[in-house]
Amino acid sequence: MIDTKHQISAVRRAIGDRELEAGQARVLTVSEVYDTDIDDLWDVVTSPERIPRWFLPISGDLTVGGHYQLEGNAGGTITRCDKPRSYAATWEAMGQVSWIEVRLTPEGDGRTRFELEHVAHVGDDMWDQFGPGAVGIGWDMGFLGLANYMSDRDPTLDPKNGVAWAASAEGKEFMRLSGEAWAEAAIAYGDDPQAARERADRVYAAYTGS
Repeated sequence: MIDTKHQISAVRRAIGDRELEAGQARVLTVSEVYDTDIDDLWDVVTSPERIPRWFLPISGDLTVGGHYQLEGNAGGTITRCDKPRSYAATWEAMGQVSWIEVRLTPEGDGRTRFELEHVAHVGDDMWDQFGPGAVGIGWDMGFLGLANYMSDRDPTLDPKNGVAWAASAEGKEFMRLSGEAWAEAAIAYGDDPQAARERADRVYAAYTGS
């Protein structure tokens, strides 16, 4: 099984801003390097047969202009595809529309960086309450699933076992560490350190029901 503390440190996290037609949006960027070439990683993150092995079951038309749906989660429309380098899509969940872009970059020695950018309009009230961890913890869990799948195909963190794992002591510890890591990213972004860490505590409580 992947060492969850190592996994937290293996991921890069950054927060920024972007001006869109509808107003200012916040940008969360997450990335990690995997021990495989770009073509294989492209297949892992775009194939409807392989995506469920590390993330969630997916259905729909996975071509430009097509609509996808992740089981029990977001859906959206694929807006761009530049195989095997990048793709972009809308991310539609809970009545809100945001945007994701995935970029794959060779890192040498047969390794490839997987980078995901999530752009969303986030109200000040939501940010002040939960900060980036509201979305960031979920992405960290997805990256954990991908790292686990790419390393040894350990079934312990198979998405089918995700709910039980998230409720376990190890799962809760992973979410706590993820929330703290996103708090540090928020501090680097310019948020007040105390406020950022208080938000991390609140988002951890929201994820774990504690």
